[in-house]
Amino acid sequence: METNLNVGIETPKDKLELRTTIKEFKDFYGYEPYVISSSPGRLDFLNTHQDYKGLPVVGIAVNLRVYIALRRIEGSEAIIASGNLMDQGVDYVDRFDVSKVMLRRDGWFGDYFRATYMYLREMGYTLGGVKAWVRSWVPIASGLGSSGALITAFLGGLNEVFDLGLSTSDIAEAAYRVEHYVMGIPCGRLDQYTSAYGGVVLINTKPPYDVRRLRFKEGVFAVLDSCIKHSTMDVHSIKQRELREALSKLITIANDELRKKLSTDLSRVSWEELTEEELMPYLSNLPMELRNRVLFTLRMHESTKLALKVIEGVKPKRSELSRVLKPIKCRVSLRSSDWFLKVIGCVMTYQHILLRDLYEVSTPELDRLVRVSIRYGAYGAKLSGAGMGGVVIALFKDIEEANNLVNHCLRRRYACRGYVVSVDEGLRTWPP
Repeated sequence: METNLNVGIETPKDKLELRTTIKEFKDFYGYEPYVISSSPGRLDFLNTHQDYKGLPVVGIAVNLRVYIALRRIEGSEAIIASGNLMDQGVDYVDRFDVSKVMLRRDGWFGDYFRATYMYLREMGYTLGGVKAWVRSWVPIASGLGSSGALITAFLGGLNEVFDLGLSTSDIAEAAYRVEHYVMGIPCGRLDQYTSAYGGVVLINTKPPYDVRRLRFKEGVFAVLDSCIKHSTMDVHSIKQRELREALSKLITIANDELRKKLSTDLSRVSWEELTEEELMPYLSNLPMELRNRVLFTLRMHESTKLALKVIEGVKPKRSELSRVLKPIKCRVSLRSSDWFLKVIGCVMTYQHILLRDLYEVSTPELDRLVRVSIRYGAYGAKLSGAGMGGVVIALFKDIEEANNLVNHCLRRRYACRGYVVSVDEGLRTWPP
């Protein structure tokens, strides 16, 4: 059986990655896969650390993708092998009985696939055994949504192999629930929804979890990997605990009107109705660390609303730029041809400052990458993902400028890896 490589292939890079995945599956199992499923990594573009609070976030799917080749087999055994782990010389094959699957824990790579089976069976779907081969070009634990892309791609493959009838929305929500509820990772919906839908998307993280595609066609992004690995679970757990503690203290001292807007369930707080002015008399009674977590949430969201207006083509007033982006001087001529990119860049840099100072999830290495990016002509730069390591993303006018930054950071060893990325499609599958 020959897999058709001419369906939906747009670039030589896509075709090479697809051929590699198919060849490795065939070399390992001895025959062709039935389907290949692929999902993109993502840039955590706007409103970082807000999706688990029920606030809207903006993600960008990029052309760093994970590929999974699958074939349905008789019986109830699933065999999953990872080409990336094979390259590292570590255990790279997981086997389990899909009729009585359990998680192994302790960071075992196979748990992503086990958890997916567990969730689908719990939802009433009938699944049999598969053989699968994974090859990923999304750096792991770098703030590019590698685990969300992996689960999304696996769901997409199972959907084809077992004819489950899942829509893009179904797959996005299932991927979130697999990671959040089955695996117990305190993530929001940014990664899974961006990976499933692709493009530049505004994700409403409250029901009905709708997605709106944004027109963002100008500029290019450089991605600089610090190669400082982080645990999303650790970072998110700490910050969510701190914010819940802050809200708990506010509830005990707030007046009745304000108390109605608060909750220790982060997604049930009326964040969009709260203002700094009404909170400030009470925030002054909190330790600085807890006060900053609340201020971060409000200011991050306010700057995201500004960016969304700009993306929709609305020119902001200078007074609005000064009010929203208080700590930085956003020098923008609103008559210039690149005013749009300049304002978006200012918002990016401002959000990095908030992540550094009010949420404390940056590191000196990430801060240096942001400074160097701006020195090399970036409109703006910020960390992407949970923080405490991972990548910095920088917005440029053209590919040449972005490449210059990447090459400089690699030469100076400020980054261990660097990419100039383009916006990419979401979940894709290739049948035989």
